[in-house]
Amino acid sequence: MSRGDATFATTPRDKAGQPALGSFGDMPDHAPAASPELVAHLLEYSVKRGDFTLKSGRKSSWFIDSKQTACDPDGVLLMARAASAVIPDDATAIGGLTVGADPVAYGVAAVLATQGRGLRSFTIRKEAKDHGVTGRLAGPLRAGDKVVITEDTVTRGTSLFEAVDVVRELGAEPVLIMPLVDRGGTCAAMAAAAGIAYRPLVTAPDLGFEYEGP
Repeated sequence: MSRGDATFATTPRDKAGQPALGSFGDMPDHAPAASPELVAHLLEYSVKRGDFTLKSGRKSSWFIDSKQTACDPDGVLLMARAASAVIPDDATAIGGLTVGADPVAYGVAAVLATQGRGLRSFTIRKEAKDHGVTGRLAGPLRAGDKVVITEDTVTRGTSLFEAVDVVRELGAEPVLIMPLVDRGGTCAAMAAAAGIAYRPLVTAPDLGFEYEGP
């Protein structure tokens, strides 16, 4: 895949301006297949092969720096197009724990805004700010929002579910957990236990690797 190849088709809409059937407004019963173009971009720019020590201390033959896709112009378009297929109609905000969630949330929200889809993006700080606008929230999350929780790469889900807890404390409702890449394979069960839909855009097996596991 060469840079400049990514496109983002206009989302079909009905006469009332709502997403037409088959566009991003439909929440499928089963997660759609990963976008081949997004997978190709991740493999070309984000996946590294070699001998790596992961945050958990485990050794791995591969590492993924998915910000190389989430922060790349073509990657942002591909990521947003994939996200548009799974984000439910009633979602009003997207965000998660800094910094992993930031490029995904901001990129998806910005691209979908150009398609008439309004999602307010926000950041959950790792620690509460003690000056200015205090607390852990940065951005326009509101009580009652229906929220997409995101992250660039997830293995065990610690950051995702920390964000879930904070969002709930702020009076909003997580309705979807949507990491760009799931390399661990354990978060689906955790999301189900929390009563939240789970839709990774790409998984480790999509990239040709086994899940990392718990």
